[in-house]
Amino acid sequence: MIFRKTLKILDAVIGIESNREDLLPKIPCPVCVNSLLTDFRMIEEVPLESKKNGQIIVHESPGKLSYSGSDTEFMFSGPFHSLIRSASDSRFSLWGNQGFLYRYVLYLLEKYHQIYSFHAAALYEEDEKRMFIIAGGAGSGKTVFILNGLLKKLKLFSTETVHFRMSSRNVTWYMGSLVDNVRVGTLNHDFPSFYSGCGDADIHDEWEKKVAIDLSSYAVKRSEIINPSEVVVLFPRIEEGRKEFILSLFTNKQIISRRLFDNISQKISESIVLYDSMPVTGFDTKPLSEKRLYFIDQLVHKNFLTRTATVLSDPKNCWGTILDDR
Repeated sequence: MIFRKTLKILDAVIGIESNREDLLPKIPCPVCVNSLLTDFRMIEEVPLESKKNGQIIVHESPGKLSYSGSDTEFMFSGPFHSLIRSASDSRFSLWGNQGFLYRYVLYLLEKYHQIYSFHAAALYEEDEKRMFIIAGGAGSGKTVFILNGLLKKLKLFSTETVHFRMSSRNVTWYMGSLVDNVRVGTLNHDFPSFYSGCGDADIHDEWEKKVAIDLSSYAVKRSEIINPSEVVVLFPRIEEGRKEFILSLFTNKQIISRRLFDNISQKISESIVLYDSMPVTGFDTKPLSEKRLYFIDQLVHKNFLTRTATVLSDPKNCWGTILDDR
């Protein structure tokens, strides 16, 4: 017997089928550290007959884990039940938040819908219609900007992935994830108001362990923002114990384009290892990367992109003087 689901994430529609029902992704997704909800705002189950951009087939079978396919269809085969039990990091799995489906969706959004995705958090200042994009990888400081920004009454637009699409007149920004994976140490020492402890008071590895925090109650009311008055892009570097706040502005638009290109390209291009045993190559192609750079160049030359800068600070003072002009 074959079991099927069709999922929609933003505009990407993916069919998934398997010979085992329990290998299909669970919808609604749970709020946990390896959840796709830390990547995307919503994962919907839609009718099976919906028009699909891509297909994933998962076959439970003995032997070595393998995969084949390209572009619109991928087939995975192997002993998934034992792999799931033994995997050292469940994030790097078919449905994990660092795994195959996450990156495949980014590829489909670009290829078929011209929707581009920053690896970034975003906050929104509603009175000024000003968006702050906090761009960077794991450990760069996105979380402390989010939590500190919420304490300063900014609204959450995304914790991890910020999407946009350009037309001749408009730039439309799409809300991203509203769940964030936060180090227990960060919550305990810097932002205790966001965390009740949940029985973790005796944890000794608080700087290694993360918990998933649902921040949807702080979110912007709208899931789309068209043509904000101002967009500020920050590349943070946060260090515990640092005494000074340093903001370094970029003035060269070519450098800004390259930094943004690198950020958007990261997840779609990098190869990963699933279930500790199978390397899966990235999805990027020359036509996709050329089109991506074109749209980034267009974005960089928009008048609303007023500041791009690096920030060097400690967690509690990461916003420094950035909000002083509101």
